[in-house]
Amino acid sequence: MKSHLTSPDGTPASRLAFGTMQFGGRADATAARDMFEASRAAGITHFDTAYVYNDGASEEILGALLGDQRDRLIIATKAAYTGGGSKQNIHDSFAISRKRLNLDVVDVLYMHRFDPDTDLRESMEALAELKQQGLIRYVGVSNFAAWQVVKAIGIAAKFDLRVDILQPMYNLVKRQAEVEILPMCADQGVACAPYSPLGGGLLTGKYTTGSAGRLSEDERYAARYGLEWMHDAAAGLSEVAQEVNVNAATLAVAWAAAHPMGPTPIISARNVEQLKPSLAAMDYMLTPDLYDRLATLTPTPPPATDRIEEQ
Repeated sequence: MKSHLTSPDGTPASRLAFGTMQFGGRADATAARDMFEASRAAGITHFDTAYVYNDGASEEILGALLGDQRDRLIIATKAAYTGGGSKQNIHDSFAISRKRLNLDVVDVLYMHRFDPDTDLRESMEALAELKQQGLIRYVGVSNFAAWQVVKAIGIAAKFDLRVDILQPMYNLVKRQAEVEILPMCADQGVACAPYSPLGGGLLTGKYTTGSAGRLSEDERYAARYGLEWMHDAAAGLSEVAQEVNVNAATLAVAWAAAHPMGPTPIISARNVEQLKPSLAAMDYMLTPDLYDRLATLTPTPPPATDRIEEQ
């Protein structure tokens, strides 16, 4: 499905979104500005951040870059990654996020992850209050399982609220979202903005040349993408990329965007040179044959019922 999200002036969401997780961390203010401007020049209208990114520096830098373009953009942030999903925590952290972003209204507010220790009704009520107050335009959830999203949808309806968008992990070597998350989004009319289309840089092919990056610097990413078959798939992607004369990163992002459900992958980088191949996916459309060929590089996850013989 095509995303139904629009900016305040009615500009539709772009095919890709840009994630500012690196702003104020591995990307200083100058690199952040360069990437923001390159993203805008490529037609990106959807920018994503979070309360916890780099102790607030990501939100502050993004907010300073918006200027007179603000009404043409969709700005998303997230709450409740730390401190739980209580009403108090969501309200308090979001007030800080709005101040950092220098915005009266934020387009999308996500619950950053599911909180098993807080009644989801309380969390949804907090989001409903913020929307009723005109402080947010859309409601999202991130890192939720499909059943958790459906539960949130049911509870939100009691507050005359809808869950508009989901942010899961999805890429060529992390395809679990195909089993229930993407079909659920299509069925329920929930937009989807998956993160990590490059698999922490694995799918760029850079680790085959010994380059540094998240997989070599962050134990979480090293564990997440540590299986041998994932690295074999990345090598296979690089071989196909050379054959068709397209950057491996472009193919990886375009593959994630080409799922029939119509997701909006969130791209990111440390600098504009690193970003360019991902931005190229804005205009690169995979043929069905190339899409299927890339898909064969990795295992197709079994269906939710595990009746694999029916695939």
